[in-house]
Amino acid sequence: MAYPTFKEAFKVWLKVALYSFGGPAGQIAVMHKYIVEDKKWLGENRFLHALNYCMLLPGPEAQQLATYIGWLLHKTRGGLLAGGLFVLPGFISILILSILYALWKDLTFVQGIFYGIKAAVLAVVIGAVIKIGKRALKNEVMVGIAVLAFIAIFFFKISFPYIVLAAGLLGYFGGKVWEEKFYIIKGHADVKESETGLIDQFIQAERPALVKTLGVALFWLALWLVPVLVLVAVLGTDNVFSKEALFFSQSAVVTFGGAYSVLAYISQKAVETYGWLQPGEMLDGLGMAETTPGPLIQVVQFVGFMGAFRNAGSLDPILAGVLASVLVTWVTYLPSFLFIFTGAPYIEHLRGNKSLSTALSGITAAVVGVILNLGIWFSLHTLFAQVGEQRVGAFYLPVPVWSSIDWGAILITFAALVFTFRLKWDMLRTIGVCMGMGLVLKLFVL
Repeated sequence: MAYPTFKEAFKVWLKVALYSFGGPAGQIAVMHKYIVEDKKWLGENRFLHALNYCMLLPGPEAQQLATYIGWLLHKTRGGLLAGGLFVLPGFISILILSILYALWKDLTFVQGIFYGIKAAVLAVVIGAVIKIGKRALKNEVMVGIAVLAFIAIFFFKISFPYIVLAAGLLGYFGGKVWEEKFYIIKGHADVKESETGLIDQFIQAERPALVKTLGVALFWLALWLVPVLVLVAVLGTDNVFSKEALFFSQSAVVTFGGAYSVLAYISQKAVETYGWLQPGEMLDGLGMAETTPGPLIQVVQFVGFMGAFRNAGSLDPILAGVLASVLVTWVTYLPSFLFIFTGAPYIEHLRGNKSLSTALSGITAAVVGVILNLGIWFSLHTLFAQVGEQRVGAFYLPVPVWSSIDWGAILITFAALVFTFRLKWDMLRTIGVCMGMGLVLKLFVL
């Protein structure tokens, strides 16, 4: 087979972008399906190697993974294509929903459409846990690390970066004394030809040049920070656009562990400190982000829109909201391109390092436990209208309010599982039918 062309990659990344529902678990599953399973452009080891690096970074790991794989395929323009397209459908969807929300707050028709999509995505998340788990948990040691990671984040609420650090250290030192159990994510020299992807044979990892790396880093830093500094210099620090540029630039580099880890912080600041949102509106924004394509961290766009809409000054409120949406999206994702384009060459160069590989094998196992935790969180908030928290001994566990069970969501989810696992429908057909079911239920039944 010939090396994939840029046009072929564009079509695939467009599909990935349009079907990237369900948070990082679902989005990673979508990429795995199209890139590894269907197209076979990447081998399993290289996919997991890239995923592990992205899980170490602050920001939206799924978007960073798309950027990384796009860079592998077609260097910088490939990374820009993959990472940019990954954000675009969600940006457009949330912009439209934000305008509707700001003007009318009556989203019954739109909610009906996304009601079905949200339930259908559960099938994708379940599939992600099963598929990635089968490939990463090759032995009892990896299973044990996944279980410990799940317990740490679900029961003890341990922050994701600490879990990753512990798993990486365990993999690193475990590989020194028990290599056959920890050397799962293999370097290119130890991967069988049958386990490689189409482009693996074409990629020659060269030692990155420090001068070039510094140049790339300075370029992306300037793209990210110069607009922020110009806004602050021209408008002053009290202007809503300056505040949003500074606040969301800061948020972009502390979002370790994905959107959920920083939502409480953003919500508190947006409501109590800046007054951009009213209490409870953050959940409406999260609902938009959960039921539209793209990263969940895209909820920041809704926060930025509403903040500028309510503090527009001499501007038209809708225009102010649109400008803020662009600004917030810009400062949220520019750091991701910075991290990938400067770091990925080094990560690829080190693929043959066994110590790094065993560390990443440990991280991969831990990621399975984290994805399972995200899947449970997403399931509870899809199948129940209200989810509280209950203390059980030293733990605080999510507890659904059983009287708030959403039978419509359960029906659609069951249908999606049948379509996906029994009838083997593709994702587009499954989501389309579930979307129709959700619309009918919202308009005529619920």
